[in-house]
Amino acid sequence: MTIRFDGQVAIVTGAGGGLGREHALSLAARGAKVVVNDLGGARDGSGGSATAAEAVVAEIEAAGGEAMANAASVTDFVAVQAMVDAAMAKWGRVDLLVNNAGVLRDRTFAKMEIEDFRFVVDVHLMGAVNCTKAVWEIMRGQNYGRIVMTTSSSGLYGNFGQSNYGAAKMALVGLMQTLAIEGGKNDIRVNCLAPTAHTRMTEDLGAALPLEALAPELVTPGLLYLLSRDAPSRCILAAGAGGFERAYVTLTEGVHISGEDAPEQVAAQFDAISDRAKEIVPEMGAAQGMIELTKAQKAHAS
Repeated sequence: MTIRFDGQVAIVTGAGGGLGREHALSLAARGAKVVVNDLGGARDGSGGSATAAEAVVAEIEAAGGEAMANAASVTDFVAVQAMVDAAMAKWGRVDLLVNNAGVLRDRTFAKMEIEDFRFVVDVHLMGAVNCTKAVWEIMRGQNYGRIVMTTSSSGLYGNFGQSNYGAAKMALVGLMQTLAIEGGKNDIRVNCLAPTAHTRMTEDLGAALPLEALAPELVTPGLLYLLSRDAPSRCILAAGAGGFERAYVTLTEGVHISGEDAPEQVAAQFDAISDRAKEIVPEMGAAQGMIELTKAQKAHAS
């Protein structure tokens, strides 16, 4: 069945170029009315202009779609709320949210200014929190919503010089995990997309990447699935160059250790603790404690 978004309203942040632009264009092509949000600043977050968002709106309208431009900074909750209010006034609902806005201020941790760390976390994490909070009650009232956070392999697995970016991107996974649980009863499905694409954000990597194979349009199909009526929830979908993979946060079976020599036993049994043969993907955080208590009960019973 073809994935369509007829009658639905989408908000895409950071949609003035790169991945966000491709997401917005593709959603509009499949029937969604789209709020194209973009601060229009430089890659490090400085400056601002509505021009980029307006250009994407013009593309959508030229193709017969409906869209509106918005230049709010996702770090400004009042401006984000006004953006959502404008969408509600114009179209009466918000069904889809793509938290895509981001900035880079790469440096090694030793050389990074604390303000550059704070700002990147503010844009990626708090920007997503602000936008999600602004639409959450609307989606609960509708008993329907689809939200995608943009995470990154830099957050999932680390990347030199990106401690700020990586910390923010992994934080979005934690946000997704809880919101997916809380939104479940209202059919609000929350997922993460970890893209690999050549955009303004990756232009410095230039020669190290096969740029023709990393077009943003090769990532967007994954996003469209995560926004569809049949979307999963609590999924971390990696996408790039036509490849799609799923990442998980897992927990090994582990062992039970007690006694005065417990630290030494942890060291001695670390291979067993690390054995992935029976690892699981917990349904929620409480599973860790339950598993540990079960081990303790078995140890005391024996």
